[in-house]
Amino acid sequence: MTGSLEGKTALVTGASGGIGRAIARRLAGAGATVAVHFNGGEDRARETVDLIEQAGGEAFILQADLMSVASIDQLFDQLDSRFAERGRSGLDILVNNAGKGNGAPIADTDEALFDLIFASNMKSAFFVTKAALSRIPTGGRIISLSSMVSVSATPQGIVYSLAKAAVNSFTRSLAAELGPRHISVNAIAPGATDTALMAPIMADPAMASWIEQMTAMGRMAHPDEIAAVALFLASPDGGWITGQTIQASGGMKL
Repeated sequence: MTGSLEGKTALVTGASGGIGRAIARRLAGAGATVAVHFNGGEDRARETVDLIEQAGGEAFILQADLMSVASIDQLFDQLDSRFAERGRSGLDILVNNAGKGNGAPIADTDEALFDLIFASNMKSAFFVTKAALSRIPTGGRIISLSSMVSVSATPQGIVYSLAKAAVNSFTRSLAAELGPRHISVNAIAPGATDTALMAPIMADPAMASWIEQMTAMGRMAHPDEIAAVALFLASPDGGWITGQTIQASGGMKL
């Protein structure tokens, strides 16, 4: 563990599975009280909390549609109340993980799909962060999940790559704005990661081989390997890093 998060509070959006769940477990394992956000799939969110509690950590679930600013406001009202019940206040660590992906080229992308991908990945991160800022103290942390598609040509998922590139830009601008408050702002850009989202793709041996050959390490990441980067950025050891998009990809497309 890189530094202790004992006494800290954290919100991880989209934490019912995959990378979000892994990050929530890592932060809780380091001592943070973690709010596990979900939109759909309450059972899976509760499973995340159960795993944290079984390991001796502290967590609770919160539901919200992050594509609605009104719902985000309600989320933070609930967050304040739930932290207060535990003798906590404010929000030390925000992880913007929630988002939706797509594999459509421009010819197959209509307005509804474009709006959905941007709203779930960029609009949600923007307005969740905006609502969190009044609660984040000096020395706080903001971490957003980007993707390697934001820095490489990805015609088969063009809107998703645009949305994640916007996350990178958001990270740099926000880091400059919040520097005087000593709040670090960073993004993590994973490559292919072993989650439920990737399972149908990796079921095709040809696709699995192609994806594995794109990385210097010759394999996909495990969600916990991405979570380890998030823990470092959230810890005291990561406090001097800000405005960066860290490629946690095993050397994808080197």
